[in-house]
Amino acid sequence: MNTEEQIWAYLEEVKDPEIPVLSVNELGIVRSVEADANGTLVTITPTYTGCPATHIIEKDIRSKLTEKGVEHFTIKTAISPAWTTDWISEEGRRKLKEYGIAPPESNTPDKSLLSNKPRIVHCPRCNSTNTEMKSFFGSTACKALYVCHDCKEPFDYFKCL
Repeated sequence: MNTEEQIWAYLEEVKDPEIPVLSVNELGIVRSVEADANGTLVTITPTYTGCPATHIIEKDIRSKLTEKGVEHFTIKTAISPAWTTDWISEEGRRKLKEYGIAPPESNTPDKSLLSNKPRIVHCPRCNSTNTEMKSFFGSTACKALYVCHDCKEPFDYFKCL
C-alpha cells in the first residue's frame, strides 16, 4: 500500500500541460490525497470550470500513478470550493516568474476592468512596474497579456481568481 506522502511525491512529477515548469501540486490543482487499505482517492480542482487541460491533467495523473505501481485509485474532480490563485504555492509563484509569467499580484480577484484601471503588474523579466495590459486574455483564458515599457518585452500575467 502506498502512503499519502508517497502519492503526493508522485504527483509532484505531474506537470501542468499549459505551464510545464509547475507541478499540479504547486499550481494547487491537487486538493487532497486519501490512502488506505481499500485504495487511494485523489481530489483535483480545475483552475476554472471547463478548463480544457483538466482531462489531460487527469490522464497524466492516471499515467503517473500507474507507472509508480499504485493499483487501486480514483480521481475525483471537485469544483467547490472553486480553485483560486491563492492555492498556488510560493515555489509555484517563483517558478512562474522565472518562466516569464508574472505571478498573481495579490490574493483578491482582478476587477480592474470594472473600474477601467488595469492592475499594476511587475514585469517578470526586469521587475519594472512600468507595464501596460494589452489584452485581458493572454495565451490562455487565465492569463492577461501585458507589455513592459522598460524592457519592451510582452509577457503573460496570471490573473487573480
